[in-house]
Amino acid sequence: MRSTDLLNIAKKFGDPVYVYDSEKIISQFNRLTNAFKSVKNLKLNYAAKALSNLSILRLMNSLGSGLDTVSIQEVKLGLLAGFKPEDIIFTPNGVSLEEIEEAAALGVRINIDNLSILEQFGSKHADIPVCIRINPHVMAGGNSNISVGHIDSKFGISIHQIPHLLRIVELTGMNINGIHMHTGSDILDIDVFLYASEILFETAKHFKSLEFIDFGSGFKVPYKEGDIQTNIEELGQKLSGRFNEFCKEYGRELTLAFEPGKFLVSEAGYFLAKVNVVKQTTSTVFASVDSGFNHLIRPMLYGASHQIVNISNPKGRERYYSVVGYICETDTFGNNRRISEISEGDILCFHNAGAYCFTMASNYNSRFRPPEVLWHNGKAILIRERETFDDLIRNQVDAKELFEPKKAKEAVK
Repeated sequence: MRSTDLLNIAKKFGDPVYVYDSEKIISQFNRLTNAFKSVKNLKLNYAAKALSNLSILRLMNSLGSGLDTVSIQEVKLGLLAGFKPEDIIFTPNGVSLEEIEEAAALGVRINIDNLSILEQFGSKHADIPVCIRINPHVMAGGNSNISVGHIDSKFGISIHQIPHLLRIVELTGMNINGIHMHTGSDILDIDVFLYASEILFETAKHFKSLEFIDFGSGFKVPYKEGDIQTNIEELGQKLSGRFNEFCKEYGRELTLAFEPGKFLVSEAGYFLAKVNVVKQTTSTVFASVDSGFNHLIRPMLYGASHQIVNISNPKGRERYYSVVGYICETDTFGNNRRISEISEGDILCFHNAGAYCFTMASNYNSRFRPPEVLWHNGKAILIRERETFDDLIRNQVDAKELFEPKKAKEAVK
């Protein structure tokens, strides 16, 4: 998108505001599809947790994507967006048996990641096919908070527990229709991913009625110009060949599934915020924006880097700034960033704001969550309104009758 388009959106809808470019989402979907074109049956299940706006889900559905969900609420959003139940997979972690049963009753695919729930579900619902999430004990990902396939992870059933898993399946008579893994996010080392895939293939041999193998996702996207990223084309070539070989060994064609989230929507997103104050201290120049980690928490939570551009003065002389928010705690978006000279009132644009940004926003400090705008076919379309004070108190119950203010004592005459 052009800076002028973004500035016009900020002017029309106010700031802060999230903007998503549908053209970029579509191109990323097509890129991933083309990388695995030699696989007969490919299924991309968009990870709803990355960006769950209803309009984005409808866009994914129109592209032929399935949907990866982690909560019953995401399942219901997917159904509302038009996904068929069989195109939704439910991959929760640590949820109750009741929530899994509720999802199963809606007809979606079930993915279970622990032996306790597997045994309980199989004992009651042996007729419902189940996918199993395996922990391959492979460390992958760009941050410990987003590396989920290692030995100390809470996710998945350990490969060392396969004998126990097989005993549960045999005793309950369950039908295992899929095997799944997810090692982490921001994967760069393709060989590590392929190594984990071999563990998944070995595990798959224990089950004779599989329909699909789900390799998760976590592909790294660039966060700045010249940044390193997952070589999807190389991964596609290597994994496709190995997958096709395994299908021949297995005796029939299976579906190769992925659950991309960040890869599809990260680069499509922009977050626009106005500069309230430029503050010079003895050692730093701060640019304070009308936002904080209540709207964009990734830099504080993950140490994530978002490129920051002054779209109000793109050709200005570059200076060093620390871009910070208005939360009454440290909420630094970027330290000592080289940015075109900033004046109060300028609009700063945070790149890679499509994934895990709005979906992790909150009302901390009783601030409103910003609107979302879709840039589609050259037009800016509002897909979520800015919150208001009424939204902030909508579900609160005011127990004012319990707390009558004390009456002031009458003055002594």
